[in-house]
Amino acid sequence: MVEAWYMDESQEDQRAPHRQRPNRAVSLEQLRRLGVVYRRLDADNYETDPCLKEIRRAENYSWMDIVTIHKDKLPNYEEKIKTFYEEHLHLDDEIRYILEGSGYFDVRDKDDKWIRIAMEKGDMITLPAGIYHRFTLDENNYVKAMRLFVGEPVWTAYNRPADDFPARKEYMKFLADEAQ
Repeated sequence: MVEAWYMDESQEDQRAPHRQRPNRAVSLEQLRRLGVVYRRLDADNYETDPCLKEIRRAENYSWMDIVTIHKDKLPNYEEKIKTFYEEHLHLDDEIRYILEGSGYFDVRDKDDKWIRIAMEKGDMITLPAGIYHRFTLDENNYVKAMRLFVGEPVWTAYNRPADDFPARKEYMKFLADEAQ
C-alpha cells in the first residue's frame, strides 16, 4: 500500500525520506483531492494482467514503454536524476507503474507544500496535467517503471514557474472546485 507524507525542509540527500517530526501522513483521499490517482496492481504479471489491460482500455493508454533508472542502465544517469528532481509540470497526465524497485514522487498540495509519495513494486500513479511535481530514486537507487501515455508520448517538462500554461490554469480550477 502506498504511503505519503508532508516533507521536511531539509536540503540533504533527495533520496532520504524527508519526513517531518512528528510525521504528517497524507491519505489517499487527500491525494485524490489533488487529482492524484493511485492503483495497486500485480507487477509480477504485468504482461498478462487483466486489470492493467482494462485500465489501459478505459483510460485510452495506447502507448507504453519500460524504463530502468539505475546508474548501470540509464545513459546520462546523473544528469537525468537531476532533471527528474527539478520541479516541473506536464501538459498531459503522467502515468507511472512500478514494476521493480522503488522511488518517490513529490507533489505540491493546494498550499504549495511538498507531499512525498513512496512508490514500490505494484504501485501505479497518475499525476494530473498541470500539477507541479518531481521524481527521485530512494536510497535503493533502482526502479523499473512502465510509462503510459494517451497517444504518442510527449516528454516535455516545463520547469516552475509555468503558471501561464492552460494545463496549469485548468489544474488550479480543479483545485478550486475541489475546495468547494
